[in-house]
Amino acid sequence: MEALNKDVVIIGAGLGGCAAALSACANGLHALLTEETEWIGGQVTSQGVPPDEHKWIEEFGSTRRYQTYRRKVRETYLRTMDVKISKKTFNPGNGLVSSICHDPRVSLHVLNEMLLPYVLTGQLTIILNTVVTLVKRNGRTLTSVTYKNTVTGHEEMAAAPYFIDATETGYLLPLAGVDYVTGAEAKADTHEPHALEIADPNDIQAFTYVLGMEYRQGENHTIAEPEMYSFWKEYHPASWPANYLSFFAPHPITKAKREYTLFREETGFPLWEYRRIFDRQQFTTPVDAGDISLMNWPQSDYFLGNIYDVSEVEKEKHSYQAKQLSLSLLYWLQTDAPRPDGGKGYPALKLRKDIFATEDGLAKAPYIRESRRIKAEYTVVEQDVSPDFNEGKTGKLYGDRIGIGSYSIDLHPSMTGRTYLDIKALPFHIPLGALIPKDTDNLLAGCKNIGTTHITNGCYRLHPTEWNIGEASGALVAFCINNNTDPKSVRGNKKLLIEFQDKLRADGFELEWPAEFYCE
Repeated sequence: MEALNKDVVIIGAGLGGCAAALSACANGLHALLTEETEWIGGQVTSQGVPPDEHKWIEEFGSTRRYQTYRRKVRETYLRTMDVKISKKTFNPGNGLVSSICHDPRVSLHVLNEMLLPYVLTGQLTIILNTVVTLVKRNGRTLTSVTYKNTVTGHEEMAAAPYFIDATETGYLLPLAGVDYVTGAEAKADTHEPHALEIADPNDIQAFTYVLGMEYRQGENHTIAEPEMYSFWKEYHPASWPANYLSFFAPHPITKAKREYTLFREETGFPLWEYRRIFDRQQFTTPVDAGDISLMNWPQSDYFLGNIYDVSEVEKEKHSYQAKQLSLSLLYWLQTDAPRPDGGKGYPALKLRKDIFATEDGLAKAPYIRESRRIKAEYTVVEQDVSPDFNEGKTGKLYGDRIGIGSYSIDLHPSMTGRTYLDIKALPFHIPLGALIPKDTDNLLAGCKNIGTTHITNGCYRLHPTEWNIGEASGALVAFCINNNTDPKSVRGNKKLLIEFQDKLRADGFELEWPAEFYCE
Protein backbone atom coordinates (compact mmCIF):
# COMPACT_ATOMS: atom_id res chain seq x y z
CA MET A 1 0.00 0.00 0.00
CA GLU A 2 1.49 3.32 -1.08
CA ALA A 3 1.65 5.81 1.78
CA LEU A 4 0.39 9.38 1.76
CA ASN A 5 3.30 11.49 3.01
CA LYS A 6 2.67 14.49 5.26
CA ASP A 7 4.65 16.59 7.73
CA VAL A 8 2.25 15.66 10.52
CA VAL A 9 -0.64 13.23 10.88
CA ILE A 10 -3.28 14.31 13.42
CA ILE A 11 -5.61 11.53 14.54
CA GLY A 12 -8.84 12.94 15.94
CA ALA A 13 -10.50 16.18 14.85
CA GLY A 14 -11.92 17.34 18.16
CA LEU A 15 -11.08 20.78 19.49
CA GLY A 16 -7.49 19.73 20.16
CA GLY A 17 -7.08 18.18 16.73
CA CYS A 18 -8.59 21.17 14.92
CA ALA A 19 -6.37 23.55 16.89
CA ALA A 20 -3.32 21.40 16.12
CA ALA A 21 -4.14 21.52 12.41
CA LEU A 22 -4.60 25.30 12.50
CA SER A 23 -1.24 25.95 14.13
CA ALA A 24 0.65 23.36 12.08
CA CYS A 25 -0.70 24.73 8.81
CA ALA A 26 -0.19 28.35 9.84
CA ASN A 27 3.46 27.43 10.37
CA GLY A 28 3.79 26.02 6.86
CA LEU A 29 3.29 22.30 7.43
CA HIS A 30 1.27 19.89 5.32
CA ALA A 31 -1.11 17.96 7.56
CA LEU A 32 -3.55 15.07 7.51
CA LEU A 33 -6.47 15.30 9.95
CA THR A 34 -8.65 12.22 10.46
CA GLU A 35 -11.94 12.05 12.33
CA GLU A 36 -13.93 9.05 13.54
CA THR A 37 -17.34 10.71 13.06
CA GLU A 38 -18.69 12.78 10.18
CA TRP A 39 -18.23 16.06 12.10
CA ILE A 40 -15.05 17.77 13.20
CA GLY A 41 -15.11 19.57 16.56
CA GLY A 42 -15.40 16.80 19.15
CA GLN A 43 -16.99 17.82 22.43
CA VAL A 44 -18.33 21.10 21.07
CA THR A 45 -20.02 19.54 18.00
CA SER A 46 -20.46 15.77 17.67
CA GLN A 47 -20.63 15.32 21.47
CA GLY A 48 -22.95 18.29 22.04
CA VAL A 49 -21.17 20.05 24.90
CA PRO A 50 -21.14 23.86 24.66
CA PRO A 51 -17.94 25.57 25.84
CA ASP A 52 -17.39 25.22 29.58
CA GLU A 53 -15.07 28.10 30.42
CA HIS A 54 -13.54 30.10 33.25
CA LYS A 55 -14.85 33.47 34.41
CA TRP A 56 -12.13 35.56 32.71
CA ILE A 57 -12.54 34.06 29.24
CA GLU A 58 -13.98 37.20 27.65
CA GLU A 59 -10.79 39.12 28.47
CA PHE A 60 -7.91 36.65 28.80
CA GLY A 61 -7.00 33.08 29.60
CA SER A 62 -6.86 31.38 26.18
CA THR A 63 -5.01 31.49 22.90
CA ARG A 64 -5.70 34.11 20.24
CA ARG A 65 -7.08 31.49 17.87
CA TYR A 66 -9.51 30.25 20.54
CA GLN A 67 -10.73 33.83 20.95
CA THR A 68 -11.12 34.02 17.17
CA TYR A 69 -13.23 30.86 17.30
CA ARG A 70 -15.47 32.38 20.00
CA ARG A 71 -15.82 35.64 18.08
CA LYS A 72 -16.77 33.79 14.90
CA VAL A 73 -19.47 31.85 16.76
CA ARG A 74 -21.11 35.10 17.83
CA GLU A 75 -20.62 36.67 14.41
CA THR A 76 -22.38 33.73 12.76
CA TYR A 77 -25.55 34.43 14.75
CA LEU A 78 -25.31 38.20 14.33
CA ARG A 79 -24.71 37.89 10.59
CA THR A 80 -27.32 35.27 9.75
CA MET A 81 -30.15 35.84 12.23
CA ASP A 82 -32.33 38.73 13.35
CA VAL A 83 -30.94 39.32 16.84
CA LYS A 84 -32.92 41.72 19.01
CA ILE A 85 -30.06 42.68 21.32
CA SER A 86 -26.56 42.78 19.86
CA LYS A 87 -23.71 43.17 22.32
CA LYS A 88 -20.06 42.19 22.67
CA THR A 89 -20.85 39.33 25.04
CA PHE A 90 -23.92 38.06 23.16
CA ASN A 91 -24.87 34.61 24.49
CA PRO A 92 -27.11 32.81 21.94
CA GLY A 93 -28.75 30.52 24.49
CA ASN A 94 -28.25 32.53 27.67
CA GLY A 95 -27.09 29.22 29.11
CA LEU A 96 -25.71 29.18 32.64
CA VAL A 97 -22.69 27.05 31.79
CA SER A 98 -21.08 29.52 29.41
CA SER A 99 -21.25 33.06 28.07
CA ILE A 100 -21.35 31.57 24.58
CA CYS A 101 -23.84 28.68 24.84
CA HIS A 102 -24.67 27.82 21.24
CA ASP A 103 -25.87 25.21 18.76
CA PRO A 104 -23.21 22.57 17.88
CA ARG A 105 -23.91 23.12 14.18
CA VAL A 106 -22.64 26.69 14.51
CA SER A 107 -19.33 25.46 15.91
CA LEU A 108 -19.14 22.93 13.07
CA HIS A 109 -19.56 25.76 10.57
CA VAL A 110 -16.99 27.98 12.29
CA LEU A 111 -14.31 25.31 12.62
CA ASN A 112 -14.70 24.27 8.98
CA GLU A 113 -14.45 27.92 7.98
CA MET A 114 -11.27 28.43 10.02
CA LEU A 115 -9.65 25.39 8.40
CA LEU A 116 -10.97 26.14 4.90
CA PRO A 117 -8.02 28.25 3.64
CA TYR A 118 -5.64 25.34 4.21
CA VAL A 119 -8.05 22.82 2.68
CA LEU A 120 -8.49 24.92 -0.46
CA THR A 121 -4.73 25.02 -1.11
CA GLY A 122 -4.22 21.32 -0.44
CA GLN A 123 -2.09 22.01 2.62
CA LEU A 124 -4.61 20.26 4.88
CA THR A 125 -6.40 17.02 4.11
CA ILE A 126 -9.42 16.17 6.29
CA ILE A 127 -10.78 12.63 6.20
CA LEU A 128 -14.03 11.90 8.06
CA ASN A 129 -15.64 8.60 9.17
CA THR A 130 -12.16 7.20 9.63
CA VAL A 131 -10.41 5.11 12.28
CA VAL A 132 -6.81 4.01 12.54
CA THR A 133 -6.46 0.22 12.40
CA LEU A 134 -2.68 -0.22 12.43
CA VAL A 135 0.35 1.75 13.57
CA LYS A 136 3.86 0.84 12.47
CA ARG A 137 6.70 1.57 14.86
CA ASN A 138 10.47 1.37 14.63
CA GLY A 139 12.00 1.51 18.09
CA ARG A 140 10.99 4.81 19.69
CA THR A 141 9.58 6.20 16.44
CA LEU A 142 6.19 5.82 14.77
CA THR A 143 6.56 5.48 11.00
CA SER A 144 3.04 5.18 9.57
CA VAL A 145 -0.63 4.62 10.29
CA THR A 146 -3.18 2.62 8.34
CA TYR A 147 -6.70 4.01 8.51
CA LYS A 148 -10.06 2.72 7.35
CA ASN A 149 -13.23 4.46 6.21
CA THR A 150 -15.97 3.11 8.49
CA VAL A 151 -18.61 3.56 5.76
CA THR A 152 -16.85 2.10 2.70
CA GLY A 153 -14.23 -0.09 4.38
CA HIS A 154 -11.53 1.42 2.17
CA GLU A 155 -8.05 1.50 3.73
CA GLU A 156 -5.14 3.88 3.17
CA MET A 157 -1.77 4.52 4.76
CA ALA A 158 -0.09 7.76 5.84
CA ALA A 159 3.52 8.38 6.85
CA ALA A 160 4.98 11.42 8.58
CA PRO A 161 7.89 12.47 10.78
CA TYR A 162 5.37 13.41 13.52
CA PHE A 163 2.01 12.20 14.79
CA ILE A 164 -0.49 13.77 17.19
CA ASP A 165 -3.05 11.71 19.09
CA ALA A 166 -6.04 14.03 19.50
CA THR A 167 -8.63 11.25 19.80
CA GLU A 168 -11.34 11.47 22.44
CA THR A 169 -10.25 8.27 24.20
CA GLY A 170 -6.55 8.26 23.30
CA TYR A 171 -7.23 5.18 21.18
CA LEU A 172 -4.02 5.62 19.15
CA LEU A 173 -1.91 4.87 22.24
CA PRO A 174 -2.52 1.10 22.50
CA LEU A 175 -2.30 0.72 18.73
CA ALA A 176 1.07 2.47 18.78
CA GLY A 177 2.40 0.54 21.76
CA VAL A 178 2.67 3.72 23.84
CA ASP A 179 2.57 3.37 27.62
CA TYR A 180 -0.55 4.90 29.14
CA VAL A 181 -2.67 5.08 32.27
CA THR A 182 -6.40 4.73 32.83
CA GLY A 183 -8.50 5.34 35.91
CA ALA A 184 -7.23 6.39 39.31
CA GLU A 185 -3.63 6.34 40.51
CA ALA A 186 -2.49 5.25 43.97
CA LYS A 187 -1.57 7.77 46.64
CA ALA A 188 1.82 6.10 47.00
CA ASP A 189 2.56 6.98 43.36
CA THR A 190 1.28 10.57 43.14
CA HIS A 191 1.11 11.62 46.82
CA GLU A 192 -2.15 13.40 45.99
CA PRO A 193 -4.39 14.00 49.02
CA HIS A 194 -7.49 12.78 47.16
CA ALA A 195 -5.89 9.81 45.41
CA LEU A 196 -6.98 6.26 46.15
CA GLU A 197 -4.93 4.09 48.49
CA ILE A 198 -4.77 1.44 45.77
CA ALA A 199 -4.71 2.27 42.05
CA ASP A 200 -7.82 1.30 40.11
CA PRO A 201 -7.60 1.44 36.29
CA ASN A 202 -11.38 1.05 36.07
CA ASP A 203 -12.15 4.08 38.23
CA ILE A 204 -13.04 6.21 35.20
CA GLN A 205 -15.53 9.07 35.07
CA ALA A 206 -18.99 8.62 33.61
CA PHE A 207 -19.63 9.37 29.97
CA THR A 208 -22.82 10.88 28.53
CA TYR A 209 -24.89 10.75 25.36
CA VAL A 210 -26.25 14.27 24.90
CA LEU A 211 -29.54 15.09 23.17
CA GLY A 212 -31.26 18.33 22.19
CA MET A 213 -34.81 19.38 23.12
CA GLU A 214 -37.08 22.22 22.06
CA TYR A 215 -39.95 23.32 24.30
CA ARG A 216 -43.15 23.67 22.23
CA GLN A 217 -45.80 25.03 24.59
CA GLY A 218 -49.20 23.36 24.17
CA GLU A 219 -47.93 20.56 21.90
CA ASN A 220 -47.36 16.87 22.59
CA HIS A 221 -44.08 15.38 21.38
CA THR A 222 -43.84 12.35 23.66
CA ILE A 223 -41.44 9.77 22.24
CA ALA A 224 -42.09 6.02 22.23
CA GLU A 225 -41.22 4.40 25.56
CA PRO A 226 -37.52 3.41 25.45
CA GLU A 227 -36.77 -0.30 25.75
CA MET A 228 -34.93 0.11 29.05
CA TYR A 229 -37.27 2.67 30.60
CA SER A 230 -38.50 0.34 33.32
CA PHE A 231 -34.94 -0.40 34.38
CA TRP A 232 -33.84 3.23 34.49
CA LYS A 233 -37.05 4.41 36.16
CA GLU A 234 -36.42 2.07 39.09
CA TYR A 235 -32.63 2.45 39.17
CA HIS A 236 -31.31 3.86 42.46
CA PRO A 237 -27.51 4.12 42.70
CA ALA A 238 -26.05 3.62 46.17
CA SER A 239 -24.47 7.09 46.07
CA TRP A 240 -27.72 8.79 44.99
CA PRO A 241 -30.30 10.35 47.35
CA ALA A 242 -33.27 9.19 45.25
CA ASN A 243 -34.10 7.26 42.10
CA TYR A 244 -31.78 8.23 39.25
CA LEU A 245 -34.68 9.54 37.16
CA SER A 246 -35.77 12.23 39.58
CA PHE A 247 -35.18 15.88 40.38
CA PHE A 248 -32.69 15.01 43.12
CA ALA A 249 -28.96 14.30 42.98
CA PRO A 250 -25.92 14.71 45.24
CA HIS A 251 -24.50 18.22 45.36
CA PRO A 252 -21.12 17.86 43.61
CA ILE A 253 -19.29 19.72 46.41
CA THR A 254 -21.18 18.96 49.62
CA LYS A 255 -22.71 15.60 48.54
CA ALA A 256 -25.95 16.73 50.24
CA LYS A 257 -29.28 16.04 48.56
CA ARG A 258 -29.77 18.75 45.94
CA GLU A 259 -33.04 19.65 44.31
CA TYR A 260 -33.31 20.31 40.59
CA THR A 261 -36.20 21.65 38.51
CA LEU A 262 -36.82 21.65 34.79
CA PHE A 263 -37.61 25.35 34.55
CA ARG A 264 -36.76 28.12 36.98
CA GLU A 265 -38.82 27.90 40.17
CA GLU A 266 -38.58 29.48 43.62
CA THR A 267 -36.23 26.70 44.72
CA GLY A 268 -34.03 24.20 42.90
CA PHE A 269 -31.44 24.40 40.14
CA PRO A 270 -33.04 25.05 36.69
CA LEU A 271 -31.73 22.29 34.42
CA TRP A 272 -33.29 23.79 31.27
CA GLU A 273 -31.21 26.95 31.50
CA TYR A 274 -27.97 25.14 32.25
CA ARG A 275 -27.06 24.31 28.65
CA ARG A 276 -29.76 26.21 26.79
CA ILE A 277 -28.39 26.91 23.30
CA PHE A 278 -31.26 28.97 21.86
CA ASP A 279 -33.12 31.63 23.82
CA ARG A 280 -36.08 32.54 21.62
CA GLN A 281 -36.56 35.88 23.38
CA GLN A 282 -33.32 37.12 21.80
CA PHE A 283 -34.36 36.46 18.20
CA THR A 284 -37.02 37.53 15.73
CA THR A 285 -37.97 34.49 13.62
CA PRO A 286 -40.55 33.91 10.84
CA VAL A 287 -42.04 31.01 12.84
CA ASP A 288 -42.85 30.52 16.49
CA ALA A 289 -39.55 28.93 17.55
CA GLY A 290 -39.14 27.53 21.06
CA ASP A 291 -36.17 27.53 23.41
CA ILE A 292 -33.66 24.74 22.81
CA SER A 293 -31.55 23.08 25.50
CA LEU A 294 -29.01 20.25 25.52
CA MET A 295 -29.45 17.44 28.04
CA ASN A 296 -26.10 16.90 29.75
CA TRP A 297 -27.26 16.69 33.35
CA PRO A 298 -26.38 14.68 36.46
CA GLN A 299 -29.18 12.22 35.68
CA SER A 300 -27.77 11.38 32.22
CA ASP A 301 -24.25 10.43 33.36
CA TYR A 302 -23.63 6.76 32.56
CA PHE A 303 -21.32 4.88 34.94
CA LEU A 304 -22.28 1.20 34.68
CA GLY A 305 -19.31 0.38 32.45
CA ASN A 306 -16.69 1.85 30.15
CA ILE A 307 -16.44 1.83 26.35
CA TYR A 308 -12.68 1.66 25.86
CA ASP A 309 -10.15 -1.00 26.83
CA VAL A 310 -13.06 -3.45 26.86
CA SER A 311 -14.30 -6.04 24.35
CA GLU A 312 -16.41 -4.96 21.41
CA VAL A 313 -19.38 -6.69 23.02
CA GLU A 314 -18.92 -4.70 26.24
CA LYS A 315 -18.49 -1.48 24.30
CA GLU A 316 -21.72 -2.01 22.36
CA LYS A 317 -23.56 -2.99 25.55
CA HIS A 318 -22.59 0.14 27.46
CA SER A 319 -23.06 2.44 24.46
CA TYR A 320 -26.60 1.10 24.05
CA GLN A 321 -27.43 1.37 27.75
CA ALA A 322 -26.05 4.93 27.91
CA LYS A 323 -28.22 5.93 24.97
CA GLN A 324 -31.20 4.28 26.62
CA LEU A 325 -30.50 6.27 29.79
CA SER A 326 -30.65 9.60 27.96
CA LEU A 327 -33.81 8.64 26.07
CA SER A 328 -35.38 7.30 29.27
CA LEU A 329 -34.65 10.56 31.07
CA LEU A 330 -36.38 12.44 28.26
CA TYR A 331 -39.37 10.07 28.37
CA TRP A 332 -39.58 10.46 32.16
CA LEU A 333 -39.56 14.25 31.76
CA GLN A 334 -42.34 14.01 29.17
CA THR A 335 -44.56 11.60 31.10
CA ASP A 336 -43.70 11.15 34.79
CA ALA A 337 -41.73 14.17 36.03
CA PRO A 338 -43.60 16.03 38.79
CA ARG A 339 -44.67 19.58 37.92
CA PRO A 340 -45.11 22.49 40.36
CA ASP A 341 -48.86 22.54 39.59
CA GLY A 342 -49.21 19.00 40.92
CA GLY A 343 -49.44 17.37 37.50
CA LYS A 344 -47.01 15.02 35.80
CA GLY A 345 -44.90 15.32 32.68
CA TYR A 346 -43.81 17.91 30.15
CA PRO A 347 -45.05 16.46 26.80
CA ALA A 348 -44.17 19.75 25.06
CA LEU A 349 -40.48 18.72 25.12
CA LYS A 350 -39.60 17.90 21.52
CA LEU A 351 -36.59 15.74 20.68
CA ARG A 352 -34.74 17.73 18.02
CA LYS A 353 -33.15 15.01 15.90
CA ASP A 354 -31.95 17.54 13.35
CA ILE A 355 -29.45 19.11 15.75
CA PHE A 356 -27.11 16.11 15.49
CA ALA A 357 -28.55 14.67 12.25
CA THR A 358 -28.98 11.23 13.83
CA GLU A 359 -31.91 8.80 13.65
CA ASP A 360 -32.26 8.50 17.42
CA GLY A 361 -31.69 12.22 18.08
CA LEU A 362 -28.64 11.56 20.26
CA ALA A 363 -25.23 13.12 19.73
CA LYS A 364 -23.03 11.47 17.11
CA ALA A 365 -20.54 10.46 19.79
CA PRO A 366 -20.56 10.15 23.59
CA TYR A 367 -19.10 12.93 25.70
CA ILE A 368 -15.91 11.40 27.09
CA ARG A 369 -14.69 13.12 30.24
CA GLU A 370 -11.69 10.94 30.90
CA SER A 371 -9.37 9.49 28.29
CA ARG A 372 -6.41 7.18 28.32
CA ARG A 373 -3.47 9.32 29.45
CA ILE A 374 0.13 9.07 28.30
CA LYS A 375 2.94 8.27 30.71
CA ALA A 376 4.50 11.65 30.14
CA GLU A 377 7.80 13.37 30.71
CA TYR A 378 5.89 15.31 33.37
CA THR A 379 2.62 14.40 35.06
CA VAL A 380 0.44 17.15 36.53
CA VAL A 381 -0.65 16.24 40.08
CA GLU A 382 -3.18 17.69 42.49
CA GLN A 383 -0.44 19.51 44.42
CA ASP A 384 0.41 21.55 41.30
CA VAL A 385 -3.01 23.23 41.19
CA SER A 386 -4.40 23.03 44.74
CA PRO A 387 -4.63 26.20 46.88
CA ASP A 388 -3.51 24.01 49.79
CA PHE A 389 -0.07 23.61 48.20
CA ASN A 390 0.46 26.96 46.47
CA GLU A 391 0.74 30.28 48.29
CA GLY A 392 -0.06 32.58 45.39
CA LYS A 393 -3.10 33.02 43.17
CA THR A 394 -2.00 30.46 40.58
CA GLY A 395 -0.81 26.90 40.47
CA LYS A 396 2.75 25.78 39.87
CA LEU A 397 4.65 28.01 37.44
CA TYR A 398 6.34 25.46 35.20
CA GLY A 399 9.51 26.49 33.46
CA ASP A 400 8.34 24.71 30.31
CA ARG A 401 4.81 26.19 30.29
CA ILE A 402 3.06 26.44 26.94
CA GLY A 403 -0.32 27.85 28.02
CA ILE A 404 -2.76 28.50 30.83
CA GLY A 405 -6.23 27.38 31.91
CA SER A 406 -8.64 27.42 34.79
CA TYR A 407 -11.36 25.13 36.12
CA SER A 408 -12.12 23.40 39.38
CA ILE A 409 -11.15 19.77 39.89
CA ASP A 410 -14.49 18.41 38.75
CA LEU A 411 -14.82 14.62 38.76
CA HIS A 412 -18.17 13.05 37.91
CA PRO A 413 -19.32 9.71 39.36
CA SER A 414 -17.08 6.84 38.29
CA MET A 415 -17.50 3.35 36.90
CA THR A 416 -16.60 1.86 40.29
CA GLY A 417 -19.42 3.59 42.16
CA ARG A 418 -17.54 6.58 43.57
CA THR A 419 -19.51 9.81 43.70
CA TYR A 420 -18.49 13.36 42.76
CA LEU A 421 -15.23 15.03 43.68
CA ASP A 422 -15.46 18.80 43.16
CA ILE A 423 -12.68 20.76 44.86
CA LYS A 424 -10.95 24.07 44.26
CA ALA A 425 -8.12 24.46 41.80
CA LEU A 426 -6.13 27.62 41.18
CA PRO A 427 -5.72 29.10 37.70
CA PHE A 428 -3.04 26.83 36.29
CA HIS A 429 -0.33 26.54 33.67
CA ILE A 430 0.13 23.80 31.07
CA PRO A 431 3.57 22.14 31.10
CA LEU A 432 5.14 21.07 27.80
CA GLY A 433 6.35 17.88 29.48
CA ALA A 434 2.76 16.70 29.86
CA LEU A 435 2.38 16.52 26.05
CA ILE A 436 5.46 14.34 25.50
CA PRO A 437 5.37 10.56 26.05
CA LYS A 438 8.33 9.04 27.85
CA ASP A 439 8.69 6.14 25.43
CA THR A 440 8.03 7.69 22.01
CA ASP A 441 10.00 10.44 20.24
CA ASN A 442 7.66 11.62 17.48
CA LEU A 443 4.21 11.42 19.04
CA LEU A 444 2.49 14.18 21.00
CA ALA A 445 -0.69 14.16 23.05
CA GLY A 446 -3.14 16.68 21.62
CA CYS A 447 -6.13 16.83 23.97
CA LYS A 448 -7.37 15.20 27.21
CA ASN A 449 -4.79 12.41 26.89
CA ILE A 450 -1.88 14.45 28.26
CA GLY A 451 0.06 13.58 31.39
CA THR A 452 -2.48 14.34 34.07
CA THR A 453 -3.78 12.11 36.83
CA HIS A 454 -7.36 10.94 37.32
CA ILE A 455 -7.73 13.94 39.64
CA THR A 456 -6.08 16.70 37.59
CA ASN A 457 -7.84 15.50 34.46
CA GLY A 458 -10.85 17.04 36.19
CA CYS A 459 -9.55 20.56 35.56
CA TYR A 460 -7.48 20.06 32.36
CA ARG A 461 -10.28 18.50 30.27
CA LEU A 462 -12.36 21.59 29.35
CA HIS A 463 -12.65 23.40 26.04
CA PRO A 464 -10.12 26.28 26.21
CA THR A 465 -7.46 24.05 27.74
CA GLU A 466 -7.96 21.26 25.21
CA TRP A 467 -7.67 23.84 22.43
CA ASN A 468 -4.45 25.25 23.94
CA ILE A 469 -2.95 21.75 24.23
CA GLY A 470 -3.76 20.92 20.63
CA GLU A 471 -2.60 24.24 19.25
CA ALA A 472 0.70 23.95 21.14
CA SER A 473 1.28 20.42 19.84
CA GLY A 474 0.87 21.59 16.24
CA ALA A 475 3.18 24.52 16.86
CA LEU A 476 5.78 22.24 18.48
CA VAL A 477 5.84 19.90 15.49
CA ALA A 478 6.45 22.88 13.18
CA PHE A 479 9.19 24.21 15.48
CA CYS A 480 10.93 20.84 15.58
CA ILE A 481 10.82 20.37 11.81
CA ASN A 482 11.95 23.91 11.08
CA ASN A 483 14.81 23.70 13.60
CA ASN A 484 15.84 20.08 12.98
CA THR A 485 15.22 19.10 16.57
CA ASP A 486 12.73 17.01 18.56
CA PRO A 487 10.22 17.64 21.40
CA LYS A 488 12.37 16.26 24.21
CA SER A 489 15.32 18.38 23.09
CA VAL A 490 13.16 21.50 22.99
CA ARG A 491 12.06 20.86 26.54
CA GLY A 492 15.55 19.97 27.76
CA ASN A 493 17.52 22.73 26.05
CA LYS A 494 16.96 26.10 27.74
CA LYS A 495 17.83 28.12 24.63
CA LEU A 496 15.47 26.11 22.40
CA LEU A 497 12.72 26.19 25.02
CA ILE A 498 12.87 29.97 25.39
CA GLU A 499 12.87 30.35 21.61
CA PHE A 500 9.82 28.12 21.32
CA GLN A 501 7.98 29.92 24.12
CA ASP A 502 8.74 33.29 22.54
CA LYS A 503 7.33 32.00 19.26
CA LEU A 504 4.17 30.85 21.04
CA ARG A 505 3.71 34.26 22.66
CA ALA A 506 4.16 35.98 19.29
CA ASP A 507 1.51 33.65 17.87
CA GLY A 508 -1.07 34.60 20.49
CA PHE A 509 -0.48 32.09 23.28
CA GLU A 510 -0.76 33.29 26.86
CA LEU A 511 1.88 31.53 28.94
CA GLU A 512 1.24 33.55 32.07
CA TRP A 513 -1.78 35.03 33.79
CA PRO A 514 -1.94 38.84 34.18
CA ALA A 515 0.68 40.29 36.53
CA GLU A 516 -1.79 40.80 39.38
CA PHE A 517 -2.23 37.01 39.62
CA TYR A 518 1.37 36.73 40.80
CA CYS A 519 1.31 39.58 43.32
CA GLU A 520 0.98 38.92 47.04
